[in-house]
Amino acid sequence: MTDEEVLYQTKDGVATITINRPTKYNALSIDVVTTLRQFMKQAETSPDVRTVVLTGAGEKAFSAGADISEFKDRDSKTIRPLTENGQELCKYIESMSKPVIACINGHALGGGCEVAMACDIRYASSNAKFGQPEINLGIMPGYGGTVRLPRIVGLGAAKEIVFSGDPILAQEALRIGLVNRVFDSVEALRTATTELAVKLSKKSGAAIKLIKKSMNNAWIMPSDKHLALEVNLFCESFGTEDKKEGVAAFLEKREAKFKHR
Repeated sequence: MTDEEVLYQTKDGVATITINRPTKYNALSIDVVTTLRQFMKQAETSPDVRTVVLTGAGEKAFSAGADISEFKDRDSKTIRPLTENGQELCKYIESMSKPVIACINGHALGGGCEVAMACDIRYASSNAKFGQPEINLGIMPGYGGTVRLPRIVGLGAAKEIVFSGDPILAQEALRIGLVNRVFDSVEALRTATTELAVKLSKKSGAAIKLIKKSMNNAWIMPSDKHLALEVNLFCESFGTEDKKEGVAAFLEKREAKFKHR
């Protein structure tokens, strides 16, 4: 893989990571998945980055999924590193302390849909299509699709999508809650995504980290334990510099300037 197959750039506190294989519908080869994770870690550890945007090059695809050519001649044992690689990427995105926005500019299928679901917020263009077509290959989703999709859209809708393998259009994805917003064009999508990313980069990074820690337990913890966790994290937020700045700015009727700690 060449470095150019995944691009990384930063501006205004936002790291934009782009899958750059437009002639292959931004397919997720093993090397691309590995590089995506490396760039996510770079964004996570960079003090100059407050928000991450993940997108695909061109207007046809966010990512059409795994590179199927890598499935050939693999069996139940030799496929394991590939799917574990994809799952580790998705788990890392989900666990990051910074917001990750999926800017979905076209097809988000299979692994592409699964990676998008690991992001915190999903914005899509009107030409976007979503789906888990693995059933058509005689296999099943392996990057977390059978776990995250039901949690996002509900069990019935998720089973219909995964069992049928049929793609759904952007407006249907919006209706069932798979995406947050849909835009008329890729240009409008990218503009709105950038605006949101810059906006979030100015919010308290310390608070966002604690909020994500609590909300990522929404489907894992029993409600009483989750509520107790929220109390603990809420109290923890009162020990941050951002809390002092935020309260002072509110009382002084000025814009807060957070230090993200």
